[in-house]
Amino acid sequence: MRKKVGNQGEELAVQYLRQEGYRILNRNYYSRYGEIDVICERNGDIIFVEVKTRRSDRFGSAEESVTPTKQQRLRKTALHYLQQKKQPFKELHFDVITVRLGGPKPVINHIKSAF
Repeated sequence: MRKKVGNQGEELAVQYLRQEGYRILNRNYYSRYGEIDVICERNGDIIFVEVKTRRSDRFGSAEESVTPTKQQRLRKTALHYLQQKKQPFKELHFDVITVRLGGPKPVINHIKSAF
């Protein structure tokens, strides 16, 4: 059930990013350090996006689940990606997109340069 909710949230996040002018480069990129949900590009910048989906805040907000340990794993995975792809970029950013399901329509919150 959680995987289904997570996949639904990621799909909504990707649709949102495309509507905002981001070009999706990769989804669910894995390395030995962890996974990055979405890697995209906009105006020459590479953005690594962590997507968190929740049906409610009963067990804490989605934003709270991106802990310092998770941030460190994302940074290491991003470095691995950059070493593998050798893609030129102006800047890189780590964004968090939270998707709240359970209401009449999903609520998307995009936190740019979150960490």
